[in-house]
Amino acid sequence: MDSTAGLVIVAVLAVIALLFLVMKTKLQAFVALLAVSILVGLVVGMKPADVIKTIQDGMGGTLGYVAVIIGLGAMFGEMLRVSGGAERLAITLMDKFGEKNISWALGLTGFIVSIPVFLDVALVILVPILYSLTQRTNKSLLYFGIPLLAGLAVTHSFIPPTPGPISVASLLHADLGWVILFGAIAGVPAMIIAGPLFGKYIADKIHIGVPEYMLEQVKNADIDKENLPSFSSVLLIITLPLVLILINTLSDLVLPDGSTAQSILTFIGHPFVALTIAALLTFYIFGIRRGYSKEQVQEITTKALEPAGIIILVTGAGGVFGEMLIQSGIGDILADAMKSTQMPLLVFAFIAATVVRIAQGSATVSMITAAGLVSPILDSFDVSEPMLGLLVIAIASGATVVSHVNDSGFWLVNRYFGLTEKQTLQSWTVMETIIGLVGFGISLILSIFV
Repeated sequence: MDSTAGLVIVAVLAVIALLFLVMKTKLQAFVALLAVSILVGLVVGMKPADVIKTIQDGMGGTLGYVAVIIGLGAMFGEMLRVSGGAERLAITLMDKFGEKNISWALGLTGFIVSIPVFLDVALVILVPILYSLTQRTNKSLLYFGIPLLAGLAVTHSFIPPTPGPISVASLLHADLGWVILFGAIAGVPAMIIAGPLFGKYIADKIHIGVPEYMLEQVKNADIDKENLPSFSSVLLIITLPLVLILINTLSDLVLPDGSTAQSILTFIGHPFVALTIAALLTFYIFGIRRGYSKEQVQEITTKALEPAGIIILVTGAGGVFGEMLIQSGIGDILADAMKSTQMPLLVFAFIAATVVRIAQGSATVSMITAAGLVSPILDSFDVSEPMLGLLVIAIASGATVVSHVNDSGFWLVNRYFGLTEKQTLQSWTVMETIIGLVGFGISLILSIFV
């Protein structure tokens, strides 16, 4: 199929088919992405052998990078979870910030904890603390919950090694150092506005206590502070890989190419090496030194790979989808259309992620689908390394807004906070939308300077 109109129709139908398979037939996103990719290749007239090769190239090129990072990140995050690292962060920060500023402490806690620990897992770990604070102060649960959720949601979407930004960075071939830097620059204001500030506002509008069916968790909320890991060790482990990756990125800018210092920093700051160092330290500091046997550490870390596995496969299928769009010629058509309409890349990336997010709910699938649409057009534009980092944040922002009834996160908050559907829309959905809009707005501003 050579006609421009025909290829545009195929691209539109491919996205519609993908949404239909995921939303209506409930087909697993990994299989849906593969099936649609195969159909695209066959419909545009690619030879069956070329379709198979494109699947291999797309999957292999993506997983060779993303599988290592997500796997290592999942293991060191799980070790941190079982050791009580999240609770230690929350308790120490609340003590430091004091009673009056506790919502800011919770926002910062969420921001840090969600770097290695998945959002839903982190919420389950920390929600007893929210319940205890609510009963002690008689404030609305949202006063404490929204800041924590905002912190968790920001880093879950914006800052590697969480799977979403890792997957998008892999598909766009973006440098993780720039993603981390811009994710933090966009994420901190987003957390502040959507967390402590919006949390105070919505808590005045919706006063809710601890749900009756969760009262048992309050009884069990007492934490043995003496047996928790130290605050400094937790903070060190979480920030170490981020700092090493950032140093790698900055070394390329400030050190002479090929110098010994640059070679060393580039090596230890590569995400593979940085996360391996962090994982090994985590196994020892939060595992062996805290009394876990080698067999127990192995069991904990192996179990952590189970939820990571499906994310890795879905990301690989997203790589196949993007590669198929490239090989079919659809990527060139999209690039020409954007040039003719003069639509900025960041805007296209944000809109693509937003449409898929609203339609099917999953932030991860939205990010991967949008990245699959953006990656084929990058070769037609002069895109710098910093701009690729901003594109990741723009896609993450679009995949964050308007979380509603088709998103599992919506129902997680609904259940743990005892909210009605309307109250969940007024609190969680608005909070997520604020995060996405602030993140996108800051990305646009930063794009002026890069």
